Amino acid sequence: MLFIGITGGVGAGKSAILTYLKEHYNCRVMLADEIAHDLMEPGSDCYDRLRILLQTDDVWASDGRFDRMKLASVLFSDENKREALNAVVHPAVKEYVIRQCETERERGSFDLLVLEAALLIEEKYDAICDELWYIYTSRENRRTRLKKNRGYSDEKVDGIFFSQLSEDVFRAHCAEEIDNNHTPEDAFRQMDEILSRKKVLSLFMREEK
Repeated sequence: MLFIGITGGVGAGKSAILTYLKEHYNCRVMLADEIAHDLMEPGSDCYDRLRILLQTDDVWASDGRFDRMKLASVLFSDENKREALNAVVHPAVKEYVIRQCETERERGSFDLLVLEAALLIEEKYDAICDELWYIYTSRENRRTRLKKNRGYSDEKVDGIFFSQLSEDVFRAHCAEEIDNNHTPEDAFRQMDEILSRKKVLSLFMREEK
């Protein structure tokens, strides 16, 4: 099983590529954001720790769960709280990912395990994944997509771009790059070619042993 981490800037088109992989390969896709949301549900150790951290803040819904809008407002206005929450959630997500990778390797049910995370490089997932792959889309195309598909203003897009890693950093940490500036089919073709090459190389290595 090959375990790859998919990364790239906001608006790069990662979601379409993840859907393609899930539909066309024997593949399990994990999304770090969804894992984090699940781990923040009542009953988890992560939730209990956050309950203590945010006990004086108005971030709770009537059922005891987090009110996402209220939580976002607190974290946006309080950098210390945001850092403290990340210090709880990010390690919990990484621990979950490691356990799932170990489980899937033991089961042998999938040929491909894929993780998408916004902070894949910053959180050093290159030490966990077999490889990191970079979905590259130019700033101009990403800006157009974000304004059209999400209704973002230029000011919001500029803020997002400023907070994210540069193209050089993405390339320095990633083993493969997929150019997603054209049609989705073109990006899918690149994925197919890379995965075909990886499969042939893997077979060759086993035969050599």
